[in-house]
Amino acid sequence: MKKHALQLIMVFGVATLLTACDKKESNKKVRGDWRSKDSSTSLKITDKKFIMDGDVQNAEDYFTKGDTIFTSFEGNQPYTKFVIQKLDEQRMNLLYPDSVAVEFIR
Repeated sequence: MKKHALQLIMVFGVATLLTACDKKESNKKVRGDWRSKDSSTSLKITDKKFIMDGDVQNAEDYFTKGDTIFTSFEGNQPYTKFVIQKLDEQRMNLLYPDSVAVEFIR
């Protein structure tokens, strides 16, 4: 009986860890249409897609974790990381993977 209880606890623990690690959420504040302050770059973020410069053909899947947006084309890895430096209703500062900071406005 003790053996079955211990196995059940281990299975429950593993299931909890897997669901916690696989949590891919979307930050509602980042969704919308954005343009860089100098209007050279447009960015559209929907529930599931990250679209840069209106290139719908190359729209990337994304998820957020903390202050980072992880994108990938058709689920391929490695993920491209964009760090959110500042985010409010009208402004978003993104640090691109090549360490260039870009300010976006709605």
